[in-house]
Amino acid sequence: MQAVKLVFTNRGYFAPAFLFATLNIIIGTWAIYIPFISDGLGLTEGELGLALFFIALGTLVALPFLPFLARKLGIGKLSFLAVILMCISIIGPFLAENYVAFCASLFVFGLFNGLLDAGMNTLVNEIEKQQNAHFMSISHGFFSLGGMVSAGVGTFLIAVFDSPVLHIATVAILMIFLNLAFAKNYTGVKAAVHEESSGFKLRNLKPLFALCVIAFLIFAAEGAIVDWSALYMEKVTLSDVSLFGMGYTAFNGMMALGRFFGDGISERFGSRAILVAGSILGALGFALVLTGSTWIAIAGFAIVGVGLSVIVPELLRYAGQLPNVPSAEGVSFVSGIGFSGMLLGPVLLGFLAGAFTLKSSFVALLCATLLATLISLSLKRKK
Repeated sequence: MQAVKLVFTNRGYFAPAFLFATLNIIIGTWAIYIPFISDGLGLTEGELGLALFFIALGTLVALPFLPFLARKLGIGKLSFLAVILMCISIIGPFLAENYVAFCASLFVFGLFNGLLDAGMNTLVNEIEKQQNAHFMSISHGFFSLGGMVSAGVGTFLIAVFDSPVLHIATVAILMIFLNLAFAKNYTGVKAAVHEESSGFKLRNLKPLFALCVIAFLIFAAEGAIVDWSALYMEKVTLSDVSLFGMGYTAFNGMMALGRFFGDGISERFGSRAILVAGSILGALGFALVLTGSTWIAIAGFAIVGVGLSVIVPELLRYAGQLPNVPSAEGVSFVSGIGFSGMLLGPVLLGFLAGAFTLKSSFVALLCATLLATLISLSLKRKK
């Protein structure tokens, strides 16, 4: 509760957290119009899948430039510039008149999406270090909340707006004005891109590598649930059609709740304990999902949501506090590897489902969270 009070009573903390909400409000609004845009351009599922990959490609291209830009602009100004350009660039895919323009506009959006994602995480991490505050988890809670609001309200607003372009433009302009109002609270923050120690040491590769493996596994599990949970409810638990989306709903809702209260727990027990406990909860949740019972599976997805909710913020917090590793580099590297896991997770799950069964592919997710638990246990305790 202390972290919740901290963010909602202090603009210095609320403003950076609102960057997270902005990103997913834009993504959530974009997501509800994907079928409309795809039908308008006459795309097959394969063509749409390839086009969406350009978002990921743009993100991965942008990440290596983050430390340089953070050093030149300051992480606060970089985050502000990224959120404004991200809001503007999302209009491009809605205006595309052919497939090539569609892919190109998604690539541009991916560039600014990547800069904002890594930038805002680095920004929060830097503020936490400078002010001895804990609000990384609740910031990710704002991200989850933004997605829930944009998708829920946005679905209703489809009937209100005459065109998708008008809808996304309205949302983008609103987000730009709100972020303009909050920008002064964080644009002066600079990341410690140069540490006083004698540079990067090989011994620091071990904890950074471990964090990247955990990030890949956890992001992959999250991406797999987003894309495959409804099909699992249909094919494996044989649930009623009205319950197909309940697995993902329970997962996303509990993830938002967990992130809103995760900072207080983190402040008390530390990042390593959170990573271990979150991974164990995730594994327990997947074990319940694998029972094949509809309501037990829904409860399992909810428990997975609680467990995974606190892992990502703690990974980024841990990466940003490694000795001799500039926070911008540590956070951007771990978040980039994690993002690749989110992209590849659903693909790998689909391959396993095709080669074996859908249920057996969820066994792989159970194994992934157990592996993340073992790796988390190997990390050093951090105060």
